[in-house]
Amino acid sequence: MTETRLTPSEAVTSTSRVSVYLRLLRVKQWSKNLLVFAALIFSFDPTHLDRFVLTFEAFFAMCFACSATYIYNDIRDAAKDRNHPKKRSRPIAAGLVTVPQARSVAAVCLAVGLGLGWLTGLTGFVIVVTYLAVQVAYNLGLKAQPVADVYTIASGFILRAMLGAAAIHVPISAWLLYCTGALSLMLGFGKRRHEFLLLGDDAGASRDSLVHYTAGALDALVIMFACAAAICYGIYTIESATAAKYPTLIITAPFVFYGITRYVLVVFAGEEGGEPEEMLFRDKHILASILLFLTSAALVLSGLRLNLLER
Repeated sequence: MTETRLTPSEAVTSTSRVSVYLRLLRVKQWSKNLLVFAALIFSFDPTHLDRFVLTFEAFFAMCFACSATYIYNDIRDAAKDRNHPKKRSRPIAAGLVTVPQARSVAAVCLAVGLGLGWLTGLTGFVIVVTYLAVQVAYNLGLKAQPVADVYTIASGFILRAMLGAAAIHVPISAWLLYCTGALSLMLGFGKRRHEFLLLGDDAGASRDSLVHYTAGALDALVIMFACAAAICYGIYTIESATAAKYPTLIITAPFVFYGITRYVLVVFAGEEGGEPEEMLFRDKHILASILLFLTSAALVLSGLRLNLLER
């Protein structure tokens, strides 16, 4: 039987145009850019309300820059995406958006991202440009290299944290950056593990780097970086400048540890991890740990002090 495929115009007509373009931009994945707010949270100062505006500028700069790279990646990988059980529904792979249309949207996103990045200052602009350069390198070859593919993605999260700090002109702890990198690597290898198990012998047809991984190696990498993330955050709550100013910061650590532990359980017990940003909000335990972490951090930064924890 011959497969009937709609032309892009027919497909978009039969589907909500707004919905299609939101999927093209991958707006759901903008949640990754919330990391930009980390510097604002851990250096909160009610006398500097302008920092909120600067942080939101940095957030949307990264959102539009990310969308530009997502679209560029989808254009390059459209053929491979059609062999993936989930990625085949992406707008370009499914024929809902033409390549010229996608390029036009990507160009607008790139211009907006760079423009907002410039508004955050020269350092912020350089970070946004660096992020884009890293993503180009990823798409041109690094994505096919095992380990290097996930490290490249993780570097994007470190740049997000740095952008948030640069936008409001505050220093950021090296331990917090290490924790960010370790968390990103944990999520990245968790995603590779999910893809490896989901696709089986056809893994290479969707992602070149998957043929070089093994299930055992991916299991070990997820666990290794889960441990590293917990240790780095624990040290951050004790040894950082923020911890020196707010000694009770350590009470936020158990919620981070619990969230990491729960993630590892869900990944190994439920064979999940393919879309970390969705899992974080779908699993009630992980969502609760995030909310409790934010609540405890707010209490600490508002001046909560416990004599037991005084230095």
